[in-house]
Amino acid sequence: MKLIEKVFGTHSERELKRITSLVDKIEALRPTMQALSDEELRGKTKEYKDRLQEGATLDDLLPEAFATVREAAKRVLGMEHYRVQLIGGIILHQGRIAEMRTGEGKTLVSTLPAYLNALEGKGVHVVTVNDYLAHRDAEWMGKVHEFLGLTVGVVLNDMKNDERREQYACDITYVTNNELGFDYLRDNMVIYKEQLVQRDLHYAIIDEVDSVLIDEARTPLIISGQSGKSTKLYEVCDILAKQLERGEASGEVTRMTAIMGEEITETGDFIVNEKDKIVNLTEQGVKKVEKFFNIENLADPENLEIQHNIILALRAHNLMFRDQDYVVKDDEVLIVDEFTGRIMPGRRYSDGLHQAIEAKEHVKVRRESKTLATITFQNFFNKYKKKSGMTGTALTEEQEFRDIYGMDVIEIPTNRPVARIDKEDVVYMTKKEKFRAVVEAVKEAHAKQQPVLVGTITIETSELLSRMLTREGIKHQVLNAKFHEKEAEIVAHAGEAGNVTIATNMAGRGTDIKLDDVSKEAGGLKIIGTERHESRRIDNQLRGRSGRQGDPGESCFYISLEDDLMRLFGSEKLMTMFKSLGVAENEQIEHKMLTSAIEKAQRKIEGNNYGIRKNLLEYDQVNNEQREIIYKERRMVLDGANMRDSIYKMITDTVEHAVDMCFSDDVDQEEWDLNEFNSVLLPTIPLKPLTLEKVKGVKKNQLKQELKEEAVKLYEEKEAEFPEAEQLRELERVILLKVIDQKWMDHIDDMDQLRQGIGLQAYGQRDPKVEYKMQAYEMFDGMIAAIQETTVRLLYHVRLEQKVEREQVAQVTGTNKDDSGPKKPVQRVEKKVYPNDPCPCGSGKKYKQCCGRKSI
Repeated sequence: MKLIEKVFGTHSERELKRITSLVDKIEALRPTMQALSDEELRGKTKEYKDRLQEGATLDDLLPEAFATVREAAKRVLGMEHYRVQLIGGIILHQGRIAEMRTGEGKTLVSTLPAYLNALEGKGVHVVTVNDYLAHRDAEWMGKVHEFLGLTVGVVLNDMKNDERREQYACDITYVTNNELGFDYLRDNMVIYKEQLVQRDLHYAIIDEVDSVLIDEARTPLIISGQSGKSTKLYEVCDILAKQLERGEASGEVTRMTAIMGEEITETGDFIVNEKDKIVNLTEQGVKKVEKFFNIENLADPENLEIQHNIILALRAHNLMFRDQDYVVKDDEVLIVDEFTGRIMPGRRYSDGLHQAIEAKEHVKVRRESKTLATITFQNFFNKYKKKSGMTGTALTEEQEFRDIYGMDVIEIPTNRPVARIDKEDVVYMTKKEKFRAVVEAVKEAHAKQQPVLVGTITIETSELLSRMLTREGIKHQVLNAKFHEKEAEIVAHAGEAGNVTIATNMAGRGTDIKLDDVSKEAGGLKIIGTERHESRRIDNQLRGRSGRQGDPGESCFYISLEDDLMRLFGSEKLMTMFKSLGVAENEQIEHKMLTSAIEKAQRKIEGNNYGIRKNLLEYDQVNNEQREIIYKERRMVLDGANMRDSIYKMITDTVEHAVDMCFSDDVDQEEWDLNEFNSVLLPTIPLKPLTLEKVKGVKKNQLKQELKEEAVKLYEEKEAEFPEAEQLRELERVILLKVIDQKWMDHIDDMDQLRQGIGLQAYGQRDPKVEYKMQAYEMFDGMIAAIQETTVRLLYHVRLEQKVEREQVAQVTGTNKDDSGPKKPVQRVEKKVYPNDPCPCGSGKKYKQCCGRKSI
């Protein structure tokens, strides 16, 4: 591979050569654009739109459009795109990922493809990772687009539906990935078309694309309602978990050993596999659980919940750690983002794990919620007609971007050469020695007024180093999940002379750390990593905080053989070898084998994490296909489509299903069970009961046909009861919408249950994924049949004088990514419909004369 790259260049270098002439064209237009007045420059937008109408393509317009934006940015912001930024803009327009180093002006780059693609009038979404960046970029970069005559919107967490609709209707909308996904789900829960807030998903530019599509890919977006489940079992299982004894296995307990049925000798009540983050009860442990709950067999289906909850309690105690995975604040368990080190307010672990941790920490155990709608970022962003992304670090995950999202990564050269010095890792035997060395390195830099940013993986480490630096009399700032409110302010000063900042992982991502003159003379920002992260990309992000736009800087990672990465994933043979060398206390170890072992361990974990995300996508693909079918049906109803033909098909299908279920071709007519048939069909379609006289001499297919005709005729009689046919048409839409929503929400819950238990199939030598797909399809077919049966039954039994209105079948209580804090009183989201108002169904009549008729 390396030889091929030497001869032909890397993929990025080859791709950049292809667009060189295009960049030259843009730069050649500079004098032409400079000669235009503001009004003439603004007039270019209409000219480009007209040319699109006449058959030109976006690619045809690209050189002129980019040159227009470049000139507009210079006039409005005093910022003119560098050549490398033009390159980045072209890559984004092509639907690819532009890897640009920190400080290279990615925010300005996005204005180029955003403007060009907005000319189509179908909407462009610029996606950021938080509300602050969405608001900042909309106000800052939005000035360029508004100067050129485009409309700019921003969607923020606290906005109401009407405001969101307005913002999404703009040419370019700045919005977070969470708001986008939740608005999509909420749009597929509305009961009137007028309540929709989004347009079609046309083109997305995703900032910090690795954070959105890789780091957050394992957490689906979930809109939830209240569940009626008791929380007592979590507290009881927590008591039991503390009584069980942790044991060991004579081999690794992995999914593969379970599938292969390999023999493993176990001690204690449960075994913990830290690598795969799995807890398993031993035979002895199972007996203790059965005795505690006074049950005969823990594996019985009725004991599934106990089995699930005791495992959760053991996971909470043995794999989830306070001040690392979560913090406890104001009697509440708050999750810490493993990638950013920030608290994620309102977010909760799913599947009952959060409740298990609450029981462990003796805070109020909150009731579980019922999932009303859910989607993964992987499936959501793949719905866009075109998507692109930018980040400082994506190349290490290029394979995943290609396989899952169909996007390749192009490395964009820096505007100025990188002056940062990246030093070799410094390795010590123990953590204690490592931290002492880190403090000495900070003291040394501080003495010469060089600013230092110390990156840690856990809150615990950041607080330990803080105490050590305080003892040394070194003034410093700590930025971790406990103090995330001060983040912007702390990061803004991190590059000033003599400043020392301790931060968990990717502190201040999206904000540049600027140096003063004294800092530059002292060597620029010094980055000290106190541990290698599981992902090389996260390490590169920490390094990338220093050395922006040719600034000086340096980075170095301090590692010990006791670090989790080395302990769990480093080669045991390597560890033994270094211990046998008899390294003295506080002595640094430098060896190529050690550096390569660290990278090998990181690659192993990255591969493992990619496998988990890919596995999740394969499971969710089943849900996604089903979700598409349901949402398409819902949208037809919302669009006011005439559902008459669909209802008639449901009626005939219901008859056909009843006949096939009750009457077999292999059984003589005399033996047909007519009572069974009547009890199956008549509660749904109130036909006259079937008698022996009626079926005598009639073949099964002929009987089917006759019953279908009778059922249709009966429905036509129902239709004739209504003064206007449209009344029944709206009634069909109302009932169909309600039934679809109810059955779909129940189905989501059922799929959750199926997913939780499907792993047990591995013990039966079956592939869990294949089993999941087969059972999921069966369940979906069952749900569709239930939708048909319920809809038909309700329509046959609806009375003329009944008032039937559209209504949501479940009350939304929140999402898994809500901000915490006091909730405002619930307000009516949509305007109340009064009798003389136009009917929301879109018939053009007054509400009182249409859906609001008392006679319905």
